[in-house]
Amino acid sequence: MAVGVFDSGLGGLTVLDALTKRLPEVPFVYFGDNAHAPYGVRTADDIFNLTCAATERLWAEGCDLVILACNTASAAALKRMQETWVPPEKRVLGVFVPLIEALTERQWGDNSPPREVAVKHVALFATPATVASRAFQRELAFRAIGVDVEAQPCGGVVDAIEQGDEILAEALVRSHVEALKRRMPAPEAAILGCTHYPLMEKAFQDALGPGVKVYSQANLVAESLADYLTRRPQFLGTGTRSRFLTTGDPAYVSNKATQFLRRKITFEAA
Repeated sequence: MAVGVFDSGLGGLTVLDALTKRLPEVPFVYFGDNAHAPYGVRTADDIFNLTCAATERLWAEGCDLVILACNTASAAALKRMQETWVPPEKRVLGVFVPLIEALTERQWGDNSPPREVAVKHVALFATPATVASRAFQRELAFRAIGVDVEAQPCGGVVDAIEQGDEILAEALVRSHVEALKRRMPAPEAAILGCTHYPLMEKAFQDALGPGVKVYSQANLVAESLADYLTRRPQFLGTGTRSRFLTTGDPAYVSNKATQFLRRKITFEAA
């Protein structure tokens, strides 16, 4: 009954943490493609090929349902995977839609025409590849009209977080927020469009100010998955144990992950 969770590096651990708290009875297999991180500076084809390879590895672990806990993969690869690659008996889901549903106050599966929503000015902070894909704007347009989205590519933030350099990460966050606010001085809401960014949520909130509602993904994705599995229990796979897999050096990644989540995490070679 295992579910797969994929990220290019450690950021997806923020989603995994929320998933395990919301669904303690479900074993999760986490795959971090640390050898190829970060994805945010790669081409769309490269991201697609790497994400497909990781997904196949999770299928081999008995995970018929895989969550792309990586906004870059969700933005640059998911649609193409679902349309051309994923077989009918498997499912691959991304992390954008639960966020957009929360922003537009929609229930899961509400496919009614796009409508006016309360929030009109939204700041999106994401990796360069996610910003370039315009996937967030595309999904938002299916659900809402009249929303102005200003996207800020946040180069360097993921690298700083993965390297454990919190001071540099905070400085980069402030710089990126200042750059966005020069173009959109008064955003009403901010989307943290990378699963690494919840670790910097306070830095984003402080830089944006108390009047901006900051949306982070982990808990929203966890609630969405719980709802999905209630309706589609057939996609609970055959896997029975939780594991942490990495394409990187297991000892190094385990050490960084333990610092990241502040609890002992042991990765195995994928």
